[in-house]
Amino acid sequence: MIAQTELKEKDPAGNDAGLRSDACAEGCSERHSHHSSQTKNNLITRLNRIEGQIRGVKGLIEKDTYCDDVLNQIAAIQAALNGVGKLLLEGHMRSCVVERIESGEYEVIDELLVTVKKLMK
Repeated sequence: MIAQTELKEKDPAGNDAGLRSDACAEGCSERHSHHSSQTKNNLITRLNRIEGQIRGVKGLIEKDTYCDDVLNQIAAIQAALNGVGKLLLEGHMRSCVVERIESGEYEVIDELLVTVKKLMK
């Protein structure tokens, strides 16, 4: 049986950002994220924008646009993806990682280090 809990979530400034639902709090091997509706909407909006930018780059290539212009658009997409990654990493560290350390699951630190190394490539 999945335990349902509601926890207060803080925004990056430490202010209350609303309640989050932890659908897999105890006794469950499946992990889920703990994003507030506001955070989830922000991430989805950013990803939708990035998706549009990628379609735009595809169109530039189809139109034989000057390479430097295409490369600049690709750099903008990479920066936008990095921004999404930073938001996810911050939320992950503030919720999932802290909760797992508090419950004695110190292997989460190694997991986090592997993930950070991948993000820094």
